[in-house]
Amino acid sequence: MTVRTAAAGSLAPPVALPAMTSTRGRPFGVYIHVPFCATRCGYCDFNTYTPGELGGSNPDGWLAALRLELAQAAQHLDVVRQVDTVFVGGGTPSLLGGSGLAAVLDAVRANFPLARGAEVTTEANPESTSPSLFAQLRAAGYTRVSLGMQSAVPHVLAALDRTHSPGRALAAAREARAAGFDHVNLDLIYGTPGESDDDLLRSADMAVEAGVDHVSAYALVIEEGTAMARRVRSGELPTPDDDVLARRYELLDARLAAAGFDWYEVSNWSRPGGECRHNIGYWNGGEWWGAGPGAHGFVGTVRWWNVKHPNAYAQTLTDGRLPVAGYERLDSATMHIEDVMLRVRLRDGLPLRVLTDSERRRVETAVADGLLTRAAERLVLTDRGRLLADAVVRDLLD
Repeated sequence: MTVRTAAAGSLAPPVALPAMTSTRGRPFGVYIHVPFCATRCGYCDFNTYTPGELGGSNPDGWLAALRLELAQAAQHLDVVRQVDTVFVGGGTPSLLGGSGLAAVLDAVRANFPLARGAEVTTEANPESTSPSLFAQLRAAGYTRVSLGMQSAVPHVLAALDRTHSPGRALAAAREARAAGFDHVNLDLIYGTPGESDDDLLRSADMAVEAGVDHVSAYALVIEEGTAMARRVRSGELPTPDDDVLARRYELLDARLAAAGFDWYEVSNWSRPGGECRHNIGYWNGGEWWGAGPGAHGFVGTVRWWNVKHPNAYAQTLTDGRLPVAGYERLDSATMHIEDVMLRVRLRDGLPLRVLTDSERRRVETAVADGLLTRAAERLVLTDRGRLLADAVVRDLLD
């Protein structure tokens, strides 16, 4: 596997993205990273910037640079790819407003043809949404909204440094539905210090009552360098307990199942037809162009990542270069590992045919241990297996 990265501290990184051969038949998506946030949540280590950290960068300059990157992207690919899905993430995309997010989608359309029925998603923070925003998004062509709810309980939101009120995410979900969005997701986090089982179940119940068709839920991870990591290290907050996290996952899964949601990936549940097609593309080995500061992309066998700071990102594009900080060309062994690691997390399961002979022999042990079941030549995680998905992958692989 070949890896090339930019020289440390360079503004215009000396890395040219190599020629890539797109794989016909794979789904193709575009991911757009919006790096702006009004405040920084204590648990977050994403590539985001508050106004005081931007050093003169602003959404207008970011959008101008994004247009340049998408134009270069279309020229760099070996064939013109039809886009099946678009996902605008962050950061806080909703800070761009309805007109800004419409301009983002226009920039994609100006360079890539959108497939008929393409899924177009934007993330949004509840406090920066409104009925008029959702109406503008529907008119612009967005088909799906993902809202950062995290919890419906005040003390849990406070521990996460979230600024919205407990009911705002639910109101935003209802506003999105009223604006014509059939597909609305609410993100939850479980395992926050101070959270109880009842707190989580209350949040799950309220998400269901808001009428959404998709719920994502992630165990809290204490990331190094975050404010929450410093609080844990000082003893102010306890470290999340693995047994508690496992119990919370089981409680959440049971509550969502009773409400008509099925898991389709270890951390994602939906009503029929509500699955996020963009993320399914990631898990099934699809290709995508990642645009924006710090965004990652993958085409053919090449994975790359952009420079992180918005100023460096914009300057590199102004200089006529793609803002690539580094790339790696994946060899067959790495592609195999990632294929197994991602596809086994799906309810559709991992096809037995992708495993080597020795890996197939290990399947029987995982089945006997109650971690996998075999269905139509596919391997599907059991309820217990979902809790130990990473360990299942490690035990299967050569």
